[in-house]
Amino acid sequence: MKSLADLSAHARSEMAKAIVGHTDAIDVLFLTVVCGGHALLEGVPGLGKTLAVRTLARILHLRYQRVQCTPDLMPADIVGANVLNMATSEFRLHRGPVFTDLLLVDEINRMPPRTQAALLEAMEERQVTIDGTPQPLPRLFTVIATQNPIEFEGTYPLPEAELDRFATKIRVQYPDAQSGDEEILVRHQAGMDSAATGAVEADVIGAEELLAARQEAARVRVEPALVGYIATIARRSREWPALTLGASPRAAIHLMQLAKAAAASDGRDYLLPDDVKRVAAAVLRHRLIVKAEADLEGVTSDQVIADVLASVPVPK
Repeated sequence: MKSLADLSAHARSEMAKAIVGHTDAIDVLFLTVVCGGHALLEGVPGLGKTLAVRTLARILHLRYQRVQCTPDLMPADIVGANVLNMATSEFRLHRGPVFTDLLLVDEINRMPPRTQAALLEAMEERQVTIDGTPQPLPRLFTVIATQNPIEFEGTYPLPEAELDRFATKIRVQYPDAQSGDEEILVRHQAGMDSAATGAVEADVIGAEELLAARQEAARVRVEPALVGYIATIARRSREWPALTLGASPRAAIHLMQLAKAAAASDGRDYLLPDDVKRVAAAVLRHRLIVKAEADLEGVTSDQVIADVLASVPVPK
């Protein structure tokens, strides 16, 4: 059985066959799935967010479903419903796309609040309730959602309760100005079709290897001083003058889980402060709410996270 360090390197090299650049974003996305968390990808259209999720699902050999969000999407379109069979006069459960391993919720902020709420139970409890009956979801169930940060017409802001259920928010940026765009054009000129991920040969990582990697990350040692370090970061964010909302206890748990996975991906069985700093922005940026006056001055959640980390003494 391969170690998480080997699997991380393997996933990175296989993803590079279809995706140019975005190495840091892909690493965090992979570690989020390893931890059993959900991820929110934010970026303007055309950067390969959907392609990255499809490719990751193929590399991990996971069942994959996609929901294209629209303002008229109903909860039953996602979770399913009991449908009457006219031949037998009995109701039969029609399972929605949520019954899968990896669910891509494309443009999640286009869903109305009622439909967004249908994902809350699924993301937190790995089950959905249909007509009063709980229906368990697969053990590897993971939500990866995308959203466009610059388009506001016809969108619904995600409530804090739903944002807090995402372990990470990953910002997908434009390709490297030096080589990214050129490499993409060269690949397409050579015949690569980004819509056909199946055309890219990939060595898959099986479910058992993924579960073993999850257990390896869970076994990473966290010294008491580092537990205190993570807790202090969360508490300091709640007291930060530029914020109206800081990190929740769930955020602190996700921060420790992702940091442990980052340590294991580097081949270590113990946590370092640098592991916490490496994933802090991805774990915290969507949970912090900047005050209106600070926002007008150009203060961002990423800037606040950097300031909070700088203010907390690093344990020796």
